[in-house]
Amino acid sequence: MSGAIKVFVPRDSAALAVGANEVATVLQIECLRRGLNIEIVRNGSRGLFWLEPLVEVETPQGRVAYGPVAPDDVTSLLDAQLLAGGGHALSQGLTEQIPYLAKQERLTFARMGITDPLSLQDYETHGGWEGLRRASVLDGEAIVQQVVDSGLRGRGGAAFPTGIKWQTVRKANATQKYIVCNADEGDSGTFSDRMVMEGDPYMLVEGMTIAAMAVGATQGYVYIRSEYPHAIAVMNEAISRATTAGYLGNDVLGSGRAFRLEVRKAAGAYVCGEETAMLESIEGRRGIVRAKPPLPALQGLFGQPTVINNVISLACVPLILARGAAFYRDYGMGRSRGTLPFQLAGNIRNGGLVEKAFGLTLRELLYDFGGGSRSGRPIKAVQVGGPLGTYVPDSQWDIPIDYEAYAAVGAVVGHGGLVVHDDTADMAKLARYAMEFCAIESCGKCTPCRIGSTRGMEVIHRIADDRDQQVTLLRDLCDTMLHGSLCAMGGMTPYPVLSALNHYPEDFGIEMPQEHTS
Repeated sequence: MSGAIKVFVPRDSAALAVGANEVATVLQIECLRRGLNIEIVRNGSRGLFWLEPLVEVETPQGRVAYGPVAPDDVTSLLDAQLLAGGGHALSQGLTEQIPYLAKQERLTFARMGITDPLSLQDYETHGGWEGLRRASVLDGEAIVQQVVDSGLRGRGGAAFPTGIKWQTVRKANATQKYIVCNADEGDSGTFSDRMVMEGDPYMLVEGMTIAAMAVGATQGYVYIRSEYPHAIAVMNEAISRATTAGYLGNDVLGSGRAFRLEVRKAAGAYVCGEETAMLESIEGRRGIVRAKPPLPALQGLFGQPTVINNVISLACVPLILARGAAFYRDYGMGRSRGTLPFQLAGNIRNGGLVEKAFGLTLRELLYDFGGGSRSGRPIKAVQVGGPLGTYVPDSQWDIPIDYEAYAAVGAVVGHGGLVVHDDTADMAKLARYAMEFCAIESCGKCTPCRIGSTRGMEVIHRIADDRDQQVTLLRDLCDTMLHGSLCAMGGMTPYPVLSALNHYPEDFGIEMPQEHTS
């Protein structure tokens, strides 16, 4: 649109939930009435959710942000010269200089909120397809070695080295191999996978295609949770456009290698986030966990060798191929290399996405980025790593966030989700909820998970009446679930329960021995 001023209004689900579509409509109508020439671009979210809908205007100095913008604010914004970046109570200044953004290290999320998610031209202009083009002239071993050397580990929670998994599939002898992206993002307080699929879908397409070239796969599936209708729609459209443009199909970028990609809508069960239950679901069966071995890398989807990675793991790959393994490896600490998109949710003032290199602390995330609790009360506990993650107390908020450092204190980094609770939280009730969640979501295949979670609810309820005996019983029950469950559904349910019991005994009406409070 010649001479039009670009105005960016997010199409991200979080922005839509607070009125982004209505803001875009009013803005279009009001500018038409005033004879103002604008082009509204529906971009992805920057991840500053407390400012959504965040409206940005392109100016000679850069993009200027305003938020949170309600439909009723449009008139006053235009009166204040919105289209020229004019001053207003909702003005946040130049977007890139907002401290929350400026302090981040956005590698995977570098394009997030900047581009039109479905524009192939936008994607290429901002570095898209560079990794795939490099991969297209390398053999599978060289691609895998780049991923190995980068130190990338699975971002879905297990933190298994991605390159080693790919190497296993590459060496497997089979005529058909698969790439499966686990986008069944069911953890409470997590949204980075959804943001990628809605805000930068070609990055995921590119990452999966590189994985296919690395291991010799020709078919891929993106398994997206049914509660993500916008992500499903965007991914389907992105796959269609990428196929038409030659980035997918029978001859990817003229390389002579084929890779076709499809979306599969999840069945709506939390346990289908477990990789083998997900495979069962894709194959059309009930999502029940498979026993291992065999590993999915050798006998996965339809019994064939299968790479299974989560969205963020695959989204990291294009940058690694484009910039080289050393560039990515230079971020992070210890064996935790690169960055992780941390997701701040719960009772937090500035909820949103923060991409930082491993090594920062929980305290930095809570206060330097999150701004403390939304209620203004002291923060009591932070559940890190989803509904099966531990409750991390204040005494551990200065531990560098690193897979090994967290494991050393019995905690998990998981998918990078943080749910914050202030000092009004009842940790005994939250512990019981963890057991209840497991009882509802268990696939039922193994006894420790199926029966243990139900018994756990009962035991926690009885602690108030018979403390010592019931606490002993609860610990024994948790030990059985930890070591006897087939998958992480039952195996990790004791994490939030034991952490609540160990660090907040007063909420259970008990005094714990010193060895349980460390």
